[in-house]
Amino acid sequence: MLDNMPRGTICIEDIEIGMTRHLRKVVTDTDIEMFAQVSTDHNPVHLDDAYARDTIFEGRIAHGMLTAGLISAVIGEQLPGHGTIYLGQSLKFLGPVRPGDMVLAEVTVTDMDIAKRRVKMDCRCSVDGKPVLAGEATVLAPSAKLD
Repeated sequence: MLDNMPRGTICIEDIEIGMTRHLRKVVTDTDIEMFAQVSTDHNPVHLDDAYARDTIFEGRIAHGMLTAGLISAVIGEQLPGHGTIYLGQSLKFLGPVRPGDMVLAEVTVTDMDIAKRRVKMDCRCSVDGKPVLAGEATVLAPSAKLD
């Protein structure tokens, strides 16, 4: 299940500090299995119930980078959106995301250099209001002035 804001592009000329966009997604077993296939990360904490029960998480968890990918989706689809180029991303993983959890991924513009088309954003993910990921992204935003 996805709950997204409208997709598209917000050009650098129309971006303002404080702008926020988000999406909500339930992370499923299929998402975790598919991420393991694509990333080749088959750590049993993500895939094996018996193994994961004996870890500090006491059960299976989603890959941290799967959760981080939701931030990428907000940036690439909403703010700035289509045509955005990632320049950097810092991440801190604050808590586990489990199969069935509804993740809220949000980005907020914190700084801009319009001449260089650079946008810095606060990035965060939460489950039931509890932070599970925090970080900052720097991107190159599309411009309405470019061909």
